[in-house]
Amino acid sequence: MEFTKKILITGGAGFIGSHVVRLFVTQYPNYHIFNLDKLTYAGNLENLSDIDQSPNYTFVKGDIADTAFINELFTTHQFDGVIHLAAESHVDRSISNPMEFVITNVIGTVNLLNAARATWGCSKDSKVEGKRFYHVSTDEVYGALGEEGMFTETTAYDPHSPYSASKASSDHFVRAYHDTYNLPAVISNCSNNYGPNHFPEKLIPLCINNIKNNKPLPIYGKGENVRDWLYVVDHARAIDVIYHQANDGSTYNIGGHNEWTNIDVIRLLCKIMDGKLGRTPGTNEQLITFVKDRAGHDLRYAIDSTKLQNDLGWKPSLQFEEGLEKTVDWYLANNQWLESVTSGNYQQYYNQQYNR
Repeated sequence: MEFTKKILITGGAGFIGSHVVRLFVTQYPNYHIFNLDKLTYAGNLENLSDIDQSPNYTFVKGDIADTAFINELFTTHQFDGVIHLAAESHVDRSISNPMEFVITNVIGTVNLLNAARATWGCSKDSKVEGKRFYHVSTDEVYGALGEEGMFTETTAYDPHSPYSASKASSDHFVRAYHDTYNLPAVISNCSNNYGPNHFPEKLIPLCINNIKNNKPLPIYGKGENVRDWLYVVDHARAIDVIYHQANDGSTYNIGGHNEWTNIDVIRLLCKIMDGKLGRTPGTNEQLITFVKDRAGHDLRYAIDSTKLQNDLGWKPSLQFEEGLEKTVDWYLANNQWLESVTSGNYQQYYNQQYNR
């Protein structure tokens, strides 16, 4: 079969990336989708077992920080588009090992930009047609909000953790390559995602797993930090729309308009799981344990996605209560997946299979 486009999706074995890969593979059979992933602890090909035999899907194991490898990959396959999701993303890990975040999130992004620029022949004197570099970022680059207001696409950057600083830096490089070399690039900044296949180091899957096993539910500070939550499938839908319809050089915020304090999220989760597990109402709340707040912990994030809704017609399909119940149902029905990722057995299998 002859494909109309070759699209490279980086980080496609991860949480958000796997949902984007699945959407593109199933919705665009005339596109050849290449999934590039390093298969670190958070990358799991079991996330894509339902589509891994599709004729328009190819997995490539590799590191975006490996310059020679990335250059060879682009030269060999001549990609028409890049959707760049590969990133170190856990704030706590960035505090303990910031250089790892610099290497992956900054150097890795610049490697991809250089390879795309060279392959597509981008220059300050000419525009390239039919190509797209889509950089997926986070709302954490904007810093923290007070009790009022929302992040817009013109909000000044004010990162407070090594993770958000590394993502802010990569955003700046993408814009600089667009402005300097006419690289056809777009950026989106998204609020907190939740849903199936989320690695259980993050708040919601961690607490689902702990509730199942009657373990403490660690909540930073008093649980007063506010986040805007978006169901991961809705994020993938937004990426699809932005990739195909946005103008070069544009930025879009993606949010769920679902602001919740962390403690209210966990109380709702406890209530849902009391019912699902047949426990007496209030049982799971007894597991809540408040722990010392982490350094640089932003109090409130809230994304204004009005521009995306007005320009491109996207809007979230689920409210948080419905999405959270769907998420709980998925984790309870996929206990084998959860045990596999928490044990690390899948990593050993895939590292042996791909010999890297």
